[in-house]
Amino acid sequence: MASINKLMKQAMRAQQQAQETEAALAAREVEATSGGGAVKVVATCKGVLKSLKIDPEAVDPEDVETLEDLVFTAVNSAIAEGQKIQAEEMGKVTAGFNLPGMG
Repeated sequence: MASINKLMKQAMRAQQQAQETEAALAAREVEATSGGGAVKVVATCKGVLKSLKIDPEAVDPEDVETLEDLVFTAVNSAIAEGQKIQAEEMGKVTAGFNLPGMG
């Protein structure tokens, strides 16, 4: 029975660490740019867009599609980087555990 209690304590500790890590990731920001810095995006590791900056020189009324592509690329890059960091950090917390709701 002692091993079950020990396992339960470890699982509870891992769950608490996972919750703390998730809270930290919600606040942790990543930055991505495209077009040589013409578009800059900041997002959280949880995928929430925090800011979007566009260099006025990148705004060409005759070529809106290029600006749209730059924004799209920067946003997707920031979200992908945040997801990568989230997976790495949560993997550290849940390493060695195969419990429901812990991944």
